[in-house]
Parts: sequence; structure tokens; C-alpha cells
Amino acid sequence: MPATRIGDIAAELTLDDLVANRTMSAEIATLLRSTVRARRSFLVMAVPRLAGKSTVKRAMLAERPPHMPVRTLGEDGDDVEALLASAQSGYLDVPEISQYAVAPGYVWGGTVRRAFAGIRDTTAIAAALHAPDPDDAFDIICRGCRVPDADAAKISLVVYLRSIGPWQTPQRRVVETIHEIGGVHAGRPTARLLFRWNETRDEFVKA
Repeated sequence: MPATRIGDIAAELTLDDLVANRTMSAEIATLLRSTVRARRSFLVMAVPRLAGKSTVKRAMLAERPPHMPVRTLGEDGDDVEALLASAQSGYLDVPEISQYAVAPGYVWGGTVRRAFAGIRDTTAIAAALHAPDPDDAFDIICRGCRVPDADAAKISLVVYLRSIGPWQTPQRRVVETIHEIGGVHAGRPTARLLFRWNETRDEFVKA
């Protein structure tokens, strides 16, 4: 499906499209939509490549109000402080928290610390990384990149995606879990499960 421009975010699929193809339920889409419209910081994660992290993140950001800016690290520039300044009242988009700078916006260490440190009441962060659960995700952020607990706790929601079939050519992608983050202590998040995918019944269950 060709990309369309929505504001300054290229979105191939909308949240409604992702409901229609059974990546998520309508109730999950409503939660993700309200998360962005409330300008809450969020993390989208998966383990294999091609699991749909960027697709879901872009679809979420495309739901923001028209007045809400998004600045993407690597695409709109590499100066974190300048991007944060121009993203006020909106989002700083971090394409990937990764040790391997294989693409623009794949960042680690000090860049990640500056991005989290710059998040204020008027600005949020949207980021992606490879991890199987919130504990491992925050280990990457806090231990790997040395982001302080108070800054890491700015993440409100963690979305975990799973790909079905060979990772190179997945037959389907699903939102397997969604957790709400209540705080971070010693690099460990207080995570409350909100939704999970029941594989046996192929149902998205509210916890």
C-alpha cells in the first residue's frame, strides 16, 4: 500500500487499517489513539525485525491533533536539543534505540539520555526498540543507555508486537501485550498489563 502524507508523518497504514487486518482490536486502537491525543510518551517494541514497530508507531502519531508537531530524529536532523525545541507541544520521534547505527535515527547512549532528559510536560517521546517485555526494554534504556529512572518513567505505555510465521515474511502481526507504566525504580518498571492477545482463541483480551 503506497505511503500517504498525514501532517509530517508518512503513514502506510492507519490504526483503522490495523484493526481491519487483525493486528489489533478496535478497543486497542482507541487506547493508542487516546494516548497520542493526550500527548503521552510511548514505546513500541518487538524482538524480530519486520514485526511492524515503525508501522504502528507512525499510525499512532498520525492520529495526533493538527496543531501537534512531530520531529523525527535522523530524518529532521540529529541535534536532539534543536529537535526538542521545535517539537514543543508535540512529539520527538526516536526511530530505534539501538547500539547499531544501521539507519538514520538509530541511536544509543548519550543521544538517548539527552532525548529523555529533554521531555517536559509540553513534549512527549515516541520510541521503538527490540525487546520481549517491559523489563528488558527498560533494562536497555536504563542500564544500556544509562537513562535515569525519573526520565525513563516518562514512558506511559509499552506496546509489544509479535510476528507470526518466518520473521522475514511474516504471515501476520499482532499486538500481543500492552502495559501501562506506573514508575521506574532501579531500572525496573512498574508495569500493569492492559491488553493481551489470546493465541488459542485469537482474541484481544482486556486484562
